[in-house]
Amino acid sequence: MATTTSITTTYAGEFAGKYIGAALLAGNTLAQNGVMIKPNVKYKEVVKRLDLASLVADGSCDFTPTGTVTLTERILEPKELQVNVELCKSDFRDDWEAVQMGYSAFDNLPKTFQDFLIARMQAKIAEKTENDLWGGASGTPGSFNGFTTLVALDANLPAAQEIAGTTVTAANVITELGKIVDAIPSTLYGREDLFMYVPQNIARAYVRALGGFGASGLGGSGTMAQGTQWYNGGSLAFDGVKLFVANGLDSNKAIATVKDNLYFGTGLLSDHNEVKLLDMADLDGSQNVRFVMRYTAGAQYGVIEDIVTYGITNAAN
Repeated sequence: MATTTSITTTYAGEFAGKYIGAALLAGNTLAQNGVMIKPNVKYKEVVKRLDLASLVADGSCDFTPTGTVTLTERILEPKELQVNVELCKSDFRDDWEAVQMGYSAFDNLPKTFQDFLIARMQAKIAEKTENDLWGGASGTPGSFNGFTTLVALDANLPAAQEIAGTTVTAANVITELGKIVDAIPSTLYGREDLFMYVPQNIARAYVRALGGFGASGLGGSGTMAQGTQWYNGGSLAFDGVKLFVANGLDSNKAIATVKDNLYFGTGLLSDHNEVKLLDMADLDGSQNVRFVMRYTAGAQYGVIEDIVTYGITNAAN
C-alpha cells in the first residue's frame, strides 16, 4: 500500500516552476560544526580518555617513574536508519503539474516534484537528526541516543555540575546562565573551544534581557544603548563563555563543555545526501515511485567530568 498522499492545491494555469516549502528547523549543530563529526564509522569506534596525575616529582640522579596514567574508553556506535516512501503517480494526474507528466498512460512523476520532495526529505531528516543528537532515545523507532539522554545515565557526573533547571525567562536568564558558568571546572574555563549549548528559548530570553528595560540589573536602554534592536543575529557570549544555540535542545535544558568532548558518528557523510528514486513501472507494472534513503547516526561524549548540565535530571545519581 502506497504511503498516504494528500494534495491540497489550486490549478491556476501552467506551473510556474517554483515550490515554496514551509520553513524547516535546520540541523544547525552539524551544519555549523558545533560538535566533533566522526565519519567512516562502520560499526563502532572507541573514544579514548586519557587521565594523567602526579607527574611532577623532586629531582634526583635516578630515573624514578612517577604519576599515574589511566586510560578508559567510551563506545561510539552509530545506529542504522532508513527512510522508505512510496508514492502513486496517479495521485498527481489531476494536479497542477499534470502537463509535466506527459500525455501517455505511462506517466512520469513530475521532475520538479521529484526535486522538491528529495530536498524536503533531506531537510526533514536533518531536522530529525538535530533533535536526536541532543534528546533522542534509541528505544524510540528511528531514533538514536542523544547527548542529554546519555549524560542523564552516567553516575560519574559530578553532583556540583548537575544544575537544577527552571523555566527560563528574560527576568531570570542572567541568574540561570550564571549558575552554569559557576559550575564549569577551572580546567575548562577560558578554553577557546568551550561552549554553553543552549536551546532557542534560553537564547531568546538572553537577547531580550540584554535589550534592557529589565529589572535584573539590565535597565536603561540595554546593550550599546540600542534597546531591543541591539541584536542582529550575531554570536552570543556570557561571562566570556560562547553560546551555541542548538536547535535540537529541549527548552530549559543546557550543556556546557568543550567542543571536542561531543561526538557525532556516521558511516559515509555522503549517505546523508543520497536519495534513491525507483520508478516501479518497469519492475512490477505499478504506478508507484519509491524513495529510499539509508544512513547511520550516533552520538557520544568523551569525559563526563568535563560536562555541566542544566535542567537534565541524572537518573544515576
